Amino acid sequence: MGKDKGGNPFAPDRSDNFPLPAQKRTYSAQLFAQAAESVGYHPYDLPSANTSGPYTNPYGAQMGPCNFCGFCSGYACYMYSKASPNVNILPALRQEPKFELRNNAYVLRVNLSDDKKRATGVTYVDGQGREQIQPADLVILSAFQFHNVHLMLLSGIGKPYNPITNEGTVGRNFAYQNLSTLKALFDKNTTTNPFIGAGGAGVGIDDFNADNFDHGPHGFVGGSPFWVNQAGTKPISGLPVPAGTPNWGSQWKAAVADTYTHHLSMDAHGAHQSYRANYLDLDPNYKDAYGQPLLRMTFDWQENDIKMAQFMVGKMHKIAEAMNPKMIIGGAKKPGSHFDSTVYQTTHISGGAIMGDDPKTSAVNRYLQSWDVPNVFVPGASAFPQGLGYNPTGMVAALTYWSAKAIREQYLKNPGPLVQA
Repeated sequence: MGKDKGGNPFAPDRSDNFPLPAQKRTYSAQLFAQAAESVGYHPYDLPSANTSGPYTNPYGAQMGPCNFCGFCSGYACYMYSKASPNVNILPALRQEPKFELRNNAYVLRVNLSDDKKRATGVTYVDGQGREQIQPADLVILSAFQFHNVHLMLLSGIGKPYNPITNEGTVGRNFAYQNLSTLKALFDKNTTTNPFIGAGGAGVGIDDFNADNFDHGPHGFVGGSPFWVNQAGTKPISGLPVPAGTPNWGSQWKAAVADTYTHHLSMDAHGAHQSYRANYLDLDPNYKDAYGQPLLRMTFDWQENDIKMAQFMVGKMHKIAEAMNPKMIIGGAKKPGSHFDSTVYQTTHISGGAIMGDDPKTSAVNRYLQSWDVPNVFVPGASAFPQGLGYNPTGMVAALTYWSAKAIREQYLKNPGPLVQA
């Protein structure tokens, strides 16, 4: 959907509409949209990777319509409604005689030639626990952001980042997302049915995302979309209770019964800047089950992150107030707040093997090709130099298609660097 009714007025022009209409709005999304509009913001239906109707993709893979089962985030989809490789790509790949999927395999490292300038394959542990070597002329690291960086460090691909000297490329520009959440609790005559839900479906606003507003008076950079995304309530973790409620026992149970079907949750899903002190490297002490160093994350929130979160929560609070709830819980980080791994704050992390035009400050070139080992390509959010307000998935997919096109049309015809350093 473009900028018509229901579309995002801040979105850039698109070459075509999305292949399916937006999903239906849950009641919580309707409440959020009405409240956001009432305070002068511009709500729109979030595009999601859940199908609103039956769909056959360009590879011939069929998807069923989402039925809002409430078991979306964190679960497999029995309706085949969630866009993911096992549903959208693997059925087509299985028809390709040259394709082979080796499951239960764990890659330990990329093997390099003696001069470290060419990958010769990978070493992996198979499902029986045996170490195997798979020769290869081309290696594509397409694991999660963390694991891409981990494999590069374990394999000696690129120079590890040193935060003291600010030299090296692998591990630098690590960025998180800056999430803040508010929950509105209503009385018994407002029922939100949080057991109904669907993945990325919901309503959002972009009024304070990216450069859609003037940052000058506020003393921070970066922005955030706000949204209500009712994906279904997981046991325990999705049960909000008022402040001061015991963490267990009869009082906790009574509070859960009082609030469960009468609440909604809204997020400010903020961008996060990379900093010199936030980086990834190999842990000098701890090792994994295979005797290899674990990946170590050195990270903390900075003043800019906290200022942005406080500003965003203040703006989002106006939407919550416009819903006339009996209580609003949650808030922004306080000055001096530190990163807390016990609190969920999205897993849309980025950086560590960033793309750029200078081999001294980036790990891969514009085609996601390693500057140091040209027959290794590294798609994924590890290529992003900064964290985005939105989840990086769409851009990850776009850059991967961009890289794949370059591999097919340029690299395979003349293997070597696609960009000269």
